[in-house]
Amino acid sequence: MKRLLQAIKIEVNQNTYVKDPESSDLGKRIVEHSILMIHELGFDSFTFKKLGASIGSNESSIYRYFENKHKLLLYLTSWYWGWQEYQFVFATNSIADPSEKLRKAIEVISKPVVLDDSFAHINEVLLNDIIINEYSKSYLTKEVDTENKEGYFEIYKRMVLRISEMIQEVDLNYAYPLSLASTVLEGSLHQYFLTQHFPSLTNCNKKVTPTDYFTHLVFNSLNK
Repeated sequence: MKRLLQAIKIEVNQNTYVKDPESSDLGKRIVEHSILMIHELGFDSFTFKKLGASIGSNESSIYRYFENKHKLLLYLTSWYWGWQEYQFVFATNSIADPSEKLRKAIEVISKPVVLDDSFAHINEVLLNDIIINEYSKSYLTKEVDTENKEGYFEIYKRMVLRISEMIQEVDLNYAYPLSLASTVLEGSLHQYFLTQHFPSLTNCNKKVTPTDYFTHLVFNSLNK
């Protein structure tokens, strides 16, 4: 099973990169160290010049893989949602009962992230923290409609659709499955952000997890 999982390649929209970073050791180092540096400095302070110095390569070599740092962020966020999707499908695929399947789905997308040794060059824990703090910067731009049409957010949208379909399997008559699904997916990030930075604005803490909250929210919204 471990070998099977290690053979999985997370598919990312090809428009996010000039050259697939998974195709070379340098590309993988660019991804690995960009995660480390964005986590340390924040996306606004991160530059390709700093990244090049960190990996011992010139700045131009990074531009051979990514057009700019916005495209790099789109790549990282797309990879993260693709990785979450494979975790999501793997964990729920064999569950027959709709309510149990939905509970497991909520758990998968809202639980704390742990390292996945199937992808040695990517620290999923640090990447998750970047998604919590920086994901909105990937779409709060003037280009968002164009990038949406080009499929940059396809994996994220597919995740919302998967959750909404599970919601409908539990309660076919629920009127807002997409809204509830996107609330859970986006809201889980927001609750972690609040626990890190504004703990007085959330009931989630060391005892009450985002999984507890969203399980309660979803199932109290549905006619079970």
